[in-house]
Amino acid sequence: MHATKPAASIASMQQEEPSIAEADRRSIEAFIERVWSEDGLADRTLDAYRRDLEGLARWLGAQGQSLRSAKRQHLSAYHGHQPVAVRSLARRQSAFRRYYAFIARTEPGFDDPTLLIERPKTPRSLPKALAEREIEGLLDAPDAGTTLGLRDRAMLELMYASGLRVSELVELPLASLNLRQGVVRVTGKGGKDRLVPIGEVAAERVEAYLATARPVLAKGRQPVALFLSNRGQGMTRQMFWTLVKRHALSVGIVSKRISPHVLRHSFATHLLNHGADLRALQMLLGHSALSTTQIYTLVAKEGLKRLHAQHHPRG
Repeated sequence: MHATKPAASIASMQQEEPSIAEADRRSIEAFIERVWSEDGLADRTLDAYRRDLEGLARWLGAQGQSLRSAKRQHLSAYHGHQPVAVRSLARRQSAFRRYYAFIARTEPGFDDPTLLIERPKTPRSLPKALAEREIEGLLDAPDAGTTLGLRDRAMLELMYASGLRVSELVELPLASLNLRQGVVRVTGKGGKDRLVPIGEVAAERVEAYLATARPVLAKGRQPVALFLSNRGQGMTRQMFWTLVKRHALSVGIVSKRISPHVLRHSFATHLLNHGADLRALQMLLGHSALSTTQIYTLVAKEGLKRLHAQHHPRG
């Protein structure tokens, strides 16, 4: 017969995180609802904001404070007590700033505790883009004689031709595609739709996939998703990342030079290299701010510098 564990031991094992005061919970939900309705933020961003604010609320509650009563010194102490990576800190501070700006709008005279807190300096990393000849090798890597090869060729070509995000690519519904007009309707961040041209080669590869491979993968069903796994279901980001790595390695592109968005980054960089207008590129990529698109001009400049250094007699 097993000995019964003391009640105190059981209680310590079942100890849960500190609860959030009901007023703080209601305030967080009101804020999330407001930024969702006003700014149309993506679900992942809203979930991150909620987690950040709930974490702060729990910590403040343990200090005898609330979100509404917190001062600058409380927020600074929280950042010191809960250290995170620079990018995570920047996102956390963004959540706090937006939340307290929301409170200040709804409560005249409220003293925003985030106003004098310094913003963290995040390192600016340039997107990774492949050379055009490397892209050609990657796009031709899948075996066109197999069902999955036809699918992979269509996915890779469409992402490079249209500059889609990985999430946009794998979540494309079949109904979003218009091969006759050569466009695809994409639902991007914040639920914003845009029409993107797909080009002749991508259209041909997608058409070949639809005619031969997709019916096999669908197994007699009518899935909503354009691109299907071998189980007849929509693809995931992880599945696409796996196939990108596999095909890249098969043509000699080392893993450190690829990323889930390598085709999107290459799409943007190559368009700029061939004289594309920055505003037009912004629309194609679905960026809400031009400053986000401008980082690709830095990538293009770095490429030109390397070209000059490699080939100029005085480089």
